[in-house]
Amino acid sequence: MARALSTSITRRNIVAGLAITAVPLALATANNVHAQDKQTAPEKSLYERLGGVVAIAAVVDHFSDAVVRNPMVGQKSKNPQLREWHTKSLERLPGLKFMRTLWVCDVSGGPFKFTATRPGATPLGLEEAHRNLRISPAEFDEVAAELGRSLDHFKVPKREKAEVLEAFAAHKDEVTAGYFAKRG
Repeated sequence: MARALSTSITRRNIVAGLAITAVPLALATANNVHAQDKQTAPEKSLYERLGGVVAIAAVVDHFSDAVVRNPMVGQKSKNPQLREWHTKSLERLPGLKFMRTLWVCDVSGGPFKFTATRPGATPLGLEEAHRNLRISPAEFDEVAAELGRSLDHFKVPKREKAEVLEAFAAHKDEVTAGYFAKRG
């Protein structure tokens, strides 16, 4: 009987048996490697999660037009500098939209770099570009609210919206520096 058993075990049967037992092990290993890749893959930048330059430019375009129409900070603003800019300097709006788009791309981790036409204290600093507009903290907050409405218009997810608004708010002191310089 031992002889019959030994003749039925051939090299082919052994190889087939090893292959059958190796498949589940190989699949398990592949699943673990895939799971590890998902865990170690770097998270996308805010720039990528926003949809890149085209999506950012669309939001900036909508936002910029909305600011011009906004009664607190636009053409009917009580702030004479803002009112004048939004009525007498609108030929500059396309360039401003371009600069705003570059700024958002840069601050969100994109490949495009913002270079201020009037450099501030830091590469992304905004104080010199806004100093003569004498923007109050309340006016800044209204512009931020307008940005939030534009992000909502494009259905930007909650997390990304919060990150954009946080990046914007981080520059409040710079943007409002001219307001305090005149009064302080």
